[in-house]
Amino acid sequence: MPPDRPPLAGARILVTRPARQAAGFAHRISELGGIPVVFPAIVILPPADPAALERAQAALAGYDGAVFVSANAVEYGAPSAERWPSRLLAFAPGPGTADVLADLGIANVRVPSTNFDTEGLLALPELAAPAGRRFLIFRGEGGRELLGDTLVARGAHVDYVACYRRAAPDAGAAGFAAVFTQDGIDAVTITSSEGLDNLWAIADEATRAAWRACPTFAPHPRIAARAAALGLEAVTTRGGDAGLADGLLKWFISHPPKSN
Repeated sequence: MPPDRPPLAGARILVTRPARQAAGFAHRISELGGIPVVFPAIVILPPADPAALERAQAALAGYDGAVFVSANAVEYGAPSAERWPSRLLAFAPGPGTADVLADLGIANVRVPSTNFDTEGLLALPELAAPAGRRFLIFRGEGGRELLGDTLVARGAHVDYVACYRRAAPDAGAAGFAAVFTQDGIDAVTITSSEGLDNLWAIADEATRAAWRACPTFAPHPRIAARAAALGLEAVTTRGGDAGLADGLLKWFISHPPKSN
Protein backbone atom coordinates (compact mmCIF):
# COMPACT_ATOMS: atom_id res chain seq x y z
CA MET A 1 0.00 0.00 0.00
CA PRO A 2 1.47 3.42 -0.93
CA PRO A 3 2.57 5.41 2.14
CA ASP A 4 0.06 8.21 1.44
CA ARG A 5 -2.93 5.88 1.52
CA PRO A 6 -4.80 5.36 4.82
CA PRO A 7 -4.47 1.84 6.25
CA LEU A 8 -8.05 0.73 5.54
CA ALA A 9 -8.33 2.59 2.22
CA GLY A 10 -11.46 1.45 0.43
CA ALA A 11 -12.22 -1.46 2.77
CA ARG A 12 -15.95 -1.93 3.32
CA ILE A 13 -16.38 -2.97 6.95
CA LEU A 14 -19.69 -4.30 8.25
CA VAL A 15 -20.46 -2.80 11.68
CA THR A 16 -23.06 -4.84 13.56
CA ARG A 17 -23.16 -3.12 16.95
CA PRO A 18 -26.58 -1.91 18.14
CA ALA A 19 -27.39 1.42 16.52
CA ARG A 20 -26.59 3.61 19.54
CA GLN A 21 -23.10 2.10 19.91
CA ALA A 22 -22.25 1.87 16.21
CA ALA A 23 -21.48 5.54 15.54
CA GLY A 24 -18.16 5.75 17.39
CA PHE A 25 -16.73 2.63 15.79
CA ALA A 26 -18.00 3.63 12.36
CA HIS A 27 -16.28 6.99 12.75
CA ARG A 28 -13.00 5.26 13.67
CA ILE A 29 -13.20 3.10 10.54
CA SER A 30 -13.74 6.23 8.46
CA GLU A 31 -10.70 7.89 10.06
CA LEU A 32 -8.61 4.91 8.96
CA GLY A 33 -9.86 5.19 5.40
CA GLY A 34 -12.41 2.42 5.52
CA ILE A 35 -16.07 2.54 4.55
CA PRO A 36 -18.33 1.56 7.48
CA VAL A 37 -21.53 -0.26 6.57
CA VAL A 38 -23.85 -0.25 9.59
CA PHE A 39 -26.35 -3.09 9.98
CA PRO A 40 -27.19 -3.69 13.67
CA ALA A 41 -27.35 -7.37 14.56
CA ILE A 42 -29.43 -6.64 17.65
CA VAL A 43 -32.14 -4.08 18.31
CA ILE A 44 -32.10 -2.75 21.88
CA LEU A 45 -35.47 -2.01 23.47
CA PRO A 46 -36.54 -0.70 26.90
CA PRO A 47 -37.24 -3.32 29.59
CA ALA A 48 -40.58 -5.07 29.69
CA ASP A 49 -40.94 -4.04 33.36
CA PRO A 50 -39.64 -0.47 33.82
CA ALA A 51 -41.04 -0.39 37.36
CA ALA A 52 -38.53 -3.02 38.47
CA LEU A 53 -35.68 -0.89 37.14
CA GLU A 54 -37.02 2.18 38.94
CA ARG A 55 -37.20 0.25 42.21
CA ALA A 56 -33.62 -0.98 41.77
CA GLN A 57 -32.33 2.53 41.09
CA ALA A 58 -34.10 3.82 44.20
CA ALA A 59 -32.47 1.07 46.31
CA LEU A 60 -28.87 1.65 45.17
CA ALA A 61 -27.77 3.00 48.55
CA GLY A 62 -28.27 -0.48 50.01
CA TYR A 63 -25.56 -2.00 47.79
CA ASP A 64 -21.78 -2.07 47.93
CA GLY A 65 -21.27 -2.38 44.18
CA ALA A 66 -23.16 -2.03 40.92
CA VAL A 67 -22.03 -3.91 37.82
CA PHE A 68 -23.00 -2.74 34.34
CA VAL A 69 -22.45 -5.57 31.88
CA SER A 70 -22.40 -3.38 28.76
CA ALA A 71 -22.80 0.14 27.42
CA ASN A 72 -26.46 -0.68 26.81
CA ALA A 73 -26.85 -1.51 30.49
CA VAL A 74 -25.54 1.95 31.34
CA GLU A 75 -27.61 3.82 28.79
CA TYR A 76 -30.83 2.07 29.72
CA GLY A 77 -30.23 1.37 33.41
CA ALA A 78 -27.94 3.88 35.10
CA PRO A 79 -29.49 6.69 37.13
CA SER A 80 -28.27 10.25 36.90
CA ALA A 81 -25.08 11.15 38.76
CA GLU A 82 -27.17 13.10 41.28
CA ARG A 83 -28.91 9.87 42.30
CA TRP A 84 -25.70 7.83 42.45
CA PRO A 85 -24.65 7.08 46.08
CA SER A 86 -21.15 8.43 46.69
CA ARG A 87 -19.93 5.26 48.43
CA LEU A 88 -21.20 2.90 45.72
CA LEU A 89 -18.53 1.26 43.55
CA ALA A 90 -19.29 0.91 39.84
CA PHE A 91 -17.88 -1.94 37.76
CA ALA A 92 -17.64 -2.28 33.98
CA PRO A 93 -16.24 -5.10 31.82
CA GLY A 94 -14.34 -2.74 29.53
CA PRO A 95 -13.29 0.85 28.86
CA GLY A 96 -16.18 1.50 26.47
CA THR A 97 -18.76 0.83 29.17
CA ALA A 98 -16.70 2.83 31.67
CA ASP A 99 -16.62 5.77 29.25
CA VAL A 100 -20.42 5.80 29.03
CA LEU A 101 -20.59 5.83 32.85
CA ALA A 102 -18.10 8.70 32.94
CA ASP A 103 -20.24 10.63 30.47
CA LEU A 104 -23.06 10.40 33.03
CA GLY A 105 -20.78 11.71 35.76
CA ILE A 106 -20.12 8.33 37.41
CA ALA A 107 -16.34 8.20 37.85
CA ASN A 108 -13.68 5.88 39.32
CA VAL A 109 -15.20 2.86 37.61
CA ARG A 110 -13.41 -0.44 38.24
CA VAL A 111 -12.41 -2.00 34.89
CA PRO A 112 -10.22 -5.04 34.14
CA SER A 113 -6.76 -4.20 32.86
CA THR A 114 -6.94 -7.14 30.45
CA ASN A 115 -9.68 -9.56 29.40
CA PHE A 116 -12.54 -7.13 28.98
CA ASP A 117 -15.29 -9.59 29.86
CA THR A 118 -16.96 -11.35 32.79
CA GLU A 119 -13.85 -13.34 33.55
CA GLY A 120 -11.83 -10.13 33.65
CA LEU A 121 -14.32 -8.55 36.05
CA LEU A 122 -14.12 -11.54 38.37
CA ALA A 123 -10.34 -11.15 38.52
CA LEU A 124 -10.59 -7.61 39.93
CA PRO A 125 -9.29 -7.33 43.52
CA GLU A 126 -12.57 -5.76 44.70
CA LEU A 127 -14.45 -8.89 43.60
CA ALA A 128 -11.94 -11.49 44.76
CA ALA A 129 -13.30 -11.77 48.32
CA PRO A 130 -16.79 -10.20 48.34
CA ALA A 131 -18.28 -12.24 51.18
CA GLY A 132 -21.05 -10.34 52.98
CA ARG A 133 -21.23 -7.56 50.39
CA ARG A 134 -24.23 -6.72 48.22
CA PHE A 135 -24.05 -6.29 44.45
CA LEU A 136 -26.60 -5.23 41.86
CA ILE A 137 -26.03 -6.36 38.28
CA PHE A 138 -27.55 -4.25 35.51
CA ARG A 139 -28.01 -6.38 32.39
CA GLY A 140 -30.32 -7.27 29.53
CA GLU A 141 -33.12 -9.74 29.89
CA GLY A 142 -31.79 -13.28 29.88
CA GLY A 143 -28.11 -12.38 30.35
CA ARG A 144 -25.34 -14.77 31.37
CA GLU A 145 -25.34 -16.05 34.95
CA LEU A 146 -21.59 -16.59 35.34
CA LEU A 147 -20.85 -13.28 37.07
CA GLY A 148 -23.64 -13.49 39.63
CA ASP A 149 -23.20 -17.22 40.28
CA THR A 150 -19.48 -16.77 40.92
CA LEU A 151 -20.00 -13.83 43.27
CA VAL A 152 -22.60 -15.81 45.20
CA ALA A 153 -20.19 -18.75 45.41
CA ARG A 154 -17.66 -16.32 46.90
CA GLY A 155 -20.15 -15.30 49.59
CA ALA A 156 -21.71 -12.18 48.12
CA HIS A 157 -25.40 -11.32 47.90
CA VAL A 158 -26.40 -10.61 44.29
CA ASP A 159 -29.50 -9.10 42.72
CA TYR A 160 -30.19 -8.65 39.01
CA VAL A 161 -32.19 -5.98 37.24
CA ALA A 162 -33.12 -6.18 33.57
CA CYS A 163 -32.74 -2.70 32.11
CA TYR A 164 -33.13 -3.53 28.41
CA ARG A 165 -34.15 -6.34 26.12
CA ARG A 166 -32.77 -7.52 22.81
CA ALA A 167 -34.58 -8.31 19.58
CA ALA A 168 -33.52 -9.55 16.16
CA PRO A 169 -33.03 -6.91 13.44
CA ASP A 170 -36.22 -5.94 11.67
CA ALA A 171 -34.68 -5.26 8.23
CA GLY A 172 -35.02 -8.95 7.35
CA ALA A 173 -33.27 -11.25 4.92
CA ALA A 174 -33.58 -8.91 1.92
CA GLY A 175 -32.01 -6.00 3.78
CA PHE A 176 -29.11 -8.12 4.98
CA ALA A 177 -28.53 -9.70 1.56
CA ALA A 178 -28.33 -6.22 0.03
CA VAL A 179 -25.42 -5.37 2.31
CA PHE A 180 -23.30 -8.00 0.58
CA THR A 181 -24.66 -7.82 -2.96
CA GLN A 182 -24.77 -4.07 -3.63
CA ASP A 183 -21.10 -3.13 -3.21
CA GLY A 184 -19.59 -6.07 -1.38
CA ILE A 185 -18.09 -6.42 2.11
CA ASP A 186 -14.39 -6.83 2.88
CA ALA A 187 -14.73 -7.67 6.58
CA VAL A 188 -17.44 -8.26 9.19
CA THR A 189 -17.20 -7.18 12.83
CA ILE A 190 -19.42 -8.97 15.34
CA THR A 191 -19.56 -8.27 19.07
CA SER A 192 -21.88 -10.94 20.48
CA SER A 193 -22.80 -14.54 19.81
CA GLU A 194 -26.47 -13.59 19.91
CA GLY A 195 -25.96 -10.97 17.22
CA LEU A 196 -24.04 -13.46 15.12
CA ASP A 197 -26.86 -15.98 15.40
CA ASN A 198 -29.45 -13.32 14.53
CA LEU A 199 -27.68 -12.41 11.30
CA TRP A 200 -26.94 -16.00 10.34
CA ALA A 201 -30.61 -16.87 10.78
CA ILE A 202 -31.75 -14.24 8.26
CA ALA A 203 -28.94 -14.88 5.77
CA ASP A 204 -29.87 -16.89 2.68
CA GLU A 205 -27.38 -19.30 1.13
CA ALA A 206 -25.93 -16.72 -1.27
CA THR A 207 -25.41 -14.26 1.59
CA ARG A 208 -23.80 -16.95 3.73
CA ALA A 209 -21.41 -17.80 0.91
CA ALA A 210 -20.46 -14.14 0.52
CA TRP A 211 -19.96 -13.86 4.27
CA ARG A 212 -17.70 -16.90 4.33
CA ALA A 213 -15.55 -15.27 1.66
CA CYS A 214 -14.45 -12.45 4.00
CA PRO A 215 -13.01 -12.45 7.54
CA THR A 216 -15.19 -12.02 10.62
CA PHE A 217 -13.57 -10.12 13.50
CA ALA A 218 -14.72 -10.84 17.07
CA PRO A 219 -13.45 -9.31 20.33
CA HIS A 220 -13.76 -12.53 22.35
CA PRO A 221 -12.67 -16.14 21.75
CA ARG A 222 -16.16 -17.42 22.58
CA ILE A 223 -17.70 -15.33 19.76
CA ALA A 224 -14.92 -16.26 17.35
CA ALA A 225 -15.43 -19.95 18.12
CA ARG A 226 -19.13 -19.61 17.33
CA ALA A 227 -18.26 -17.92 14.02
CA ALA A 228 -15.75 -20.63 13.15
CA ALA A 229 -18.38 -23.30 13.87
CA LEU A 230 -20.53 -21.70 11.15
CA GLY A 231 -17.68 -22.02 8.67
CA LEU A 232 -16.65 -18.37 8.84
CA GLU A 233 -13.05 -17.19 8.78
CA ALA A 234 -12.91 -15.95 12.37
CA VAL A 235 -10.27 -13.53 13.66
CA THR A 236 -10.07 -12.93 17.41
CA THR A 237 -9.08 -9.42 18.48
CA ARG A 238 -8.60 -7.62 21.77
CA GLY A 239 -11.76 -6.38 23.46
CA GLY A 240 -13.65 -3.21 22.66
CA ASP A 241 -13.70 -1.00 19.60
CA ALA A 242 -9.98 -0.29 19.92
CA GLY A 243 -9.21 -4.01 19.79
CA LEU A 244 -11.43 -4.51 16.74
CA ALA A 245 -9.81 -1.57 14.96
CA ASP A 246 -6.34 -2.89 15.74
CA GLY A 247 -7.32 -6.31 14.41
CA LEU A 248 -8.61 -4.79 11.18
CA LEU A 249 -5.41 -2.80 10.72
CA LYS A 250 -3.20 -5.85 11.18
CA TRP A 251 -5.33 -7.89 8.78
CA PHE A 252 -5.43 -5.37 5.93
CA ILE A 253 -1.69 -4.74 6.03
CA SER A 254 -1.28 -8.16 4.45
CA HIS A 255 -4.75 -8.55 2.90
CA PRO A 256 -5.54 -5.43 0.82
CA PRO A 257 -9.28 -4.86 0.23
CA LYS A 258 -10.72 -6.34 -2.96
CA SER A 259 -11.55 -2.83 -4.14
CA ASN A 260 -7.84 -2.02 -4.14
